[in-house]
Amino acid sequence: MEKKEIGVIGLAVMGENISLNIESRGFSVAVYNLEKEMTEDFINSKAQGKSIVPAYSLEELVNTLKRPRKIWMMIKAGSPVDQTIDALLPYLDKGDVLIDGGNSDFRDTEKREMKLEKHGIHYIGMGVSGGAKGALNGPSLMPGGSREGYKLVEQILNGVAANVNGEPCCTYIGPGGAGHFVKAVHNGIEYSDMQLITEAYMILEQVLGMDASDLHKTFSEWNKGDLESYLIEITAEIFKKNDPDTGKPLIDMILDAAGQKGTGKWTVQLALDLGVPIPTIAEAVFARIISSFKEERVKASSILTGPPLQHNGNSKSFKYDVRDALSASKICSYAQGFFLMREASREYEWDLNPAEIARIWRGGCIIRARLLDKIQHAFKSLPDLDNLLLDPQLRKSLENSQPAWRKTLTKAMESGIPVPGLASALSFFDSYRREQLGANLIQAQRDFFGAHTYQRKDKDGVFHTEWE
Repeated sequence: MEKKEIGVIGLAVMGENISLNIESRGFSVAVYNLEKEMTEDFINSKAQGKSIVPAYSLEELVNTLKRPRKIWMMIKAGSPVDQTIDALLPYLDKGDVLIDGGNSDFRDTEKREMKLEKHGIHYIGMGVSGGAKGALNGPSLMPGGSREGYKLVEQILNGVAANVNGEPCCTYIGPGGAGHFVKAVHNGIEYSDMQLITEAYMILEQVLGMDASDLHKTFSEWNKGDLESYLIEITAEIFKKNDPDTGKPLIDMILDAAGQKGTGKWTVQLALDLGVPIPTIAEAVFARIISSFKEERVKASSILTGPPLQHNGNSKSFKYDVRDALSASKICSYAQGFFLMREASREYEWDLNPAEIARIWRGGCIIRARLLDKIQHAFKSLPDLDNLLLDPQLRKSLENSQPAWRKTLTKAMESGIPVPGLASALSFFDSYRREQLGANLIQAQRDFFGAHTYQRKDKDGVFHTEWE
């Protein structure tokens, strides 16, 4: 039998779709899954008539592949990855390439790369974004780790990836765990973006009294302008779906208790470790957490009171205020993500290219958006740009949006609607633009109770005062 060009381990939905995607681009594939039945089901259904062959052991998988072997793991992060690597090692040779396409912790990826490097095996930790549909039709790929290994699989990855204006949404991110770190930041921005859209939805529904039909029209309209993005697009689609059981809009039948797999939490933890402010992303994580306390919130709603929901202004103009507030907050959310990647790049010496990261996020991934064209342009024009808020084009957008942004938040808070994402985005903007933040008082307090010292404006050195 002719040797295959790449092997895929893991045949859950993502692994199946990646395998079908690879094969559709003209590459032959061998597949393996720990549960034999899943392999057989895939081969006998979706893979029928395709250049995909089954393997029923890791040894068989490896022996089915051309040298140097190229193997793409699409399995659950954590110990399953380590167990698979240990099981594969006896069959791999120097020069082979192993890819982890799951949502692994970047620090685990770096340990695995160092381990496999000793055996001469190229290890790639690669972020994959786009969900099941993206995996099948073209995801955004964020490979990091062995550059030499990347060169060996570059043609396959570029073929599999989404394509925008003739460019594959894939690029070498950097050494070590850079690829998985960038994917974690992507997911953090995704959390934030979803929360900001949710807050806009609550304001439109509860202040303006929009029903599902109105919301569908509004988000469809927004998706034709600067807010154009995958998440705005699917939000519009969600509002036009009716529940077959009740005939009501399906959105009104869904329990408002959000789940999460933890990748947003990782982003916040990484930011805390690096000392980088990403408040909008953090608030999005906390918003999901508080939503999960549904029973307690239902009980509290009958006890705790707030202001009445009302809007006395022009409904049409206020709708556009909400749009501008969402747009400005979205810029701040992306700015926080790129701020975090900048500091990580410096800390870990990854030499991340923010313009290239913005480019590969323009297609395939969940946070693909028109805004990324502006972000790519910002970093190409000013490679040493400290923060996206300082880019001339984005700065102008923020300045133009400020009146509507502040008006929207005022109305939401007067109506008792929680807007942690929108509010934290504005606070981030206001904090970054102000020379004084009152931290001098915090330093005085720290020195008062703990003799932690402080610096002065007018003198060099470190000072301590006996306050009492």
